[in-house]
Amino acid sequence: MNAKIITEFIGTFFLCLTICTAAAFGVAGDFAPFAIAGTLMVMIYAGGHISGAHYNPAVTVSIWLRGTFDRSDLTPYILSQMTAGAIAALVTANVIITGTIADEFNMQMFDPNSNQTISILASEFLFTFVLVYVILNVATSESTEGNGYYGAAIASVVLAGALTVGQISLASFNPAVTLSLSIAGKMAYADMWLHLVPQLLGGCAASYAFLYTDG
Repeated sequence: MNAKIITEFIGTFFLCLTICTAAAFGVAGDFAPFAIAGTLMVMIYAGGHISGAHYNPAVTVSIWLRGTFDRSDLTPYILSQMTAGAIAALVTANVIITGTIADEFNMQMFDPNSNQTISILASEFLFTFVLVYVILNVATSESTEGNGYYGAAIASVVLAGALTVGQISLASFNPAVTLSLSIAGKMAYADMWLHLVPQLLGGCAASYAFLYTDG
């Protein structure tokens, strides 16, 4: 199997595993955003030189639109990421959070009402936009090529987003994470569109914004 695909699987798996365990089940409490950002940062540095460390279908599509990603890798990357998210959710719910631990950390399901729709859509769109925009600037632009801060910058966006809108939308910003949260039981499958649509639109918008501003 392609090393890039394996790397995308590993990075996405541990990102989603951390999110499901620390945030969805609440094991890390108020420190969950820091656990998530920390995991993402180290996995970016671990896999960036191999696969680009996307770990997010919205990022993969956006980098393809930006013109620096081979179209033949598009589907394998996304399948690897989504599969990793699904397996991470199953591992969390059936291996990590079991027995007395499951009794201690009872998941509260995300159950938005119609009055929250705009807030959720806006939160996921805006923070997916800024996440992808930062990624394109720090990890794909010739102007910042060779920098050593790209992982910290990207993780900082996720941290800021989780702290800002985590209580509003769950701060997914990532279709693989959304699938993982649904399989883990945090979010109903019928509500996934509240994440998936704005995530893809936000990522695409960021690509065009980058192409316009990067010259």
